[in-house]
Amino acid sequence: MSTFAPPVQRLVSELSKLPGIGTRTAQRLAFHILRASEEDAGALAEAIREVKERIGLCEECFNLADERLCRICRDERRDRAVICVVEEPSDVIPMERTHEYHGVYHVLGGALSPIDGVDPEDLKIEQLYARARRDGVEEVVMATNPTTTGEATALHIAEGLRERAPGVRVTRLASGLPVGADLEYADEVTLGKALAGRRAV
Repeated sequence: MSTFAPPVQRLVSELSKLPGIGTRTAQRLAFHILRASEEDAGALAEAIREVKERIGLCEECFNLADERLCRICRDERRDRAVICVVEEPSDVIPMERTHEYHGVYHVLGGALSPIDGVDPEDLKIEQLYARARRDGVEEVVMATNPTTTGEATALHIAEGLRERAPGVRVTRLASGLPVGADLEYADEVTLGKALAGRRAV
């Protein structure tokens, strides 16, 4: 039997469904919300409602958008000759934070994982092929995660692009040693990737 009144228990239960939030953290958040002013609690509830009602997927790149196109696809200054492929909308944020990338994106909506039942048709791969065949696209940068599923997805797409858009260059984000890391602490896979991706200085 729960110690809390049913509405509190329901809030704790809903909060604990969030990724990385265990029961204890959910309880702390619930009590924080209870202590918050009516305005603050209402603003949080309204923000959640608004994001569910107004945010959808960009028709061009499948990033999050509150209009037909996301703000990156609407930006005339972006280089449309380069498409960066990521797994999820959340992967666009770290890429943008680098201020090094000025092209456009394509969000797949996940990574290939036959074990989990994620096949090519479950992702936005065909839409990527269609975009790559358009005039002016010169490069597709594969920025999927450096995991088994991310690597498999990158290889599958690279192969598909070679067949469907042979004039487009396919590149992969370099992976290896983080800046400031010591060699002695690097695992052999990371070190191997760094060695394979070495370049002239």
